[in-house]
Amino acid sequence: MPQRAKREAQYRSIADRQGAAIARLAAVYEKDPALRQDLEQDIHLHLWRSLDSFREQCSLSTWTWRVAHNVCARHVDKAVRSRSAGDWIDIDSVEPADHRATPEQATGTALTLERLYTLIDRLRPIDRQVVLLYLEDVEAEAIAEVTGLSPGAVATRIHRIKALLAQGFQPEAAS
Repeated sequence: MPQRAKREAQYRSIADRQGAAIARLAAVYEKDPALRQDLEQDIHLHLWRSLDSFREQCSLSTWTWRVAHNVCARHVDKAVRSRSAGDWIDIDSVEPADHRATPEQATGTALTLERLYTLIDRLRPIDRQVVLLYLEDVEAEAIAEVTGLSPGAVATRIHRIKALLAQGFQPEAAS
């Protein structure tokens, strides 16, 4: 019984501290509202089921991101099977596709976030994971641990992604 109580307390801690971040993660990986809700629930289910295997070799937060990353990776694998490889683009070749409104022209935060998620959605899954963890203020070392990349590769990707996202928010050149 003490083990069950510990697991329940750990899960409540995860849900309270990282529930909103998990929802944002699911929103970036899945645009369809019903499938997004399924993905979010799947992440929570995997967190709950795997808490017994948490050995405290890293922080609970890092472990949570790792589990969420694995669930999202499986979700992407399923999506990739139905999407041709030519649909994914490399960071270096991304051209911002959404030319509606720049942040200066936007009337609210919602449009800016929509634009950001549109740009992030065009990234390859590993780059998407890196930027999402970065946006959640996860340290580079923890991002490396979660994604399996080296800390140097994480730093490089973050730098390139930030430049790409900044480019996506530049006003169009005046005629």
